[in-house]
Amino acid sequence: MAIGIGGSNAAIELEKIENMTLDVKPIQSEEYLGRIKKAVAIMKEVKVKATYVNAGTNLYYFTGTKWNPSERMVGALLYDDGTLDYIVPKFEEGTFKKYMEINGKINCWEEHESPYALMGELLKNKNIVGETIALDESAPYFLVDGVTKTNQSYTIINALPITSGCRMQKSANEIAIIQRAKDITMVVQRAAAKILRPGISANEVTSFINAAHIKAGIPSGSYFCIVLFADDTQYPHGVSVPQDLKDNGAVIIDTGCKLEGYISDITRSYAYGTASEEYKTIWNLEKATQHAAFVAAKIGATCGSVDDAARKTLAEAGLSSDYNLPGLPHRVGHGTGLDIHEYPYLVRGSEIELEEGMVVSNEPMICIPGKFGIRHEDHFYMTANGPKWFTEPMNSVDNPFGY
Repeated sequence: MAIGIGGSNAAIELEKIENMTLDVKPIQSEEYLGRIKKAVAIMKEVKVKATYVNAGTNLYYFTGTKWNPSERMVGALLYDDGTLDYIVPKFEEGTFKKYMEINGKINCWEEHESPYALMGELLKNKNIVGETIALDESAPYFLVDGVTKTNQSYTIINALPITSGCRMQKSANEIAIIQRAKDITMVVQRAAAKILRPGISANEVTSFINAAHIKAGIPSGSYFCIVLFADDTQYPHGVSVPQDLKDNGAVIIDTGCKLEGYISDITRSYAYGTASEEYKTIWNLEKATQHAAFVAAKIGATCGSVDDAARKTLAEAGLSSDYNLPGLPHRVGHGTGLDIHEYPYLVRGSEIELEEGMVVSNEPMICIPGKFGIRHEDHFYMTANGPKWFTEPMNSVDNPFGY
């Protein structure tokens, strides 16, 4: 049995976990205002007079307002002078005021009225007519369709260069929050490995992981959780009916939590019992491939070149250099912040250059059809001197957590 795998139970491991969130510093108003200032600078560069950010992570990122998107238009118009106009259903006005962090005028529409026409009126009130307006890339089609058809004098473009242009580079405080979220999930990953036993179900492990995240100070528990055993591990995002754990079987646990809106996302792969020689070989190749991607991640390097470096390592070992199996069927990594998948993406052909403050996953999963899959997933952030791990990569087949 590998070190740190099995030998305990849920009660013992939960008892060990303490609240790890007591000294976390939330994002302050000054930082939201700084984000707005940066967005305005980008807007002026691309000659955009106003940007609409929809309810969800973009509204939260720029204004601190936590509001889930729905079938009703709720969001904010950010103008190139740095001012804000909120667009809110009238019956939600009181509630919205309680969530609003950055001041702006709240403009309301009744249920029978068009929020898209209201948006047009607000633009005209700012003397913006026939200009270029950017719409949140996450806005649903009905909203984009409504805005476009109701305001035909405007040129409507995707706000992605503005929103992601700000969100891709994290501040020191954002990185600190993400670091703590990842520290919490690593404690949970270690604990989950110790409760494994033959016959345990994926659902039992999932329930434990949720409870462990709560014990560590995350009231919402796990943001997501994938637990896979044996040949189920060959499927990156799980199966409909997961099997129970058996002796000498492969294990993948992929989970994370949300802290102050920021998400952790860590995958651990190992064998329960005695690993086969083939499993050991691929496990070590996965480690080498993850390392190759990390080494390639230099300031100014393109995201595509990092994906290329990982696939070169796989090809040299005799696996596919493309997406074919056995090999790596998906991109090497993705950005993470307020969304679990956000820009930048470590994917073939991406010309986005790595810059200080960017946060990305490094998870070049290897899938062996009919047998198993192995995914080591850790995230790193870019410093002025290159990449730095949030969590140390897996240690060895015999001591995966490096005890």
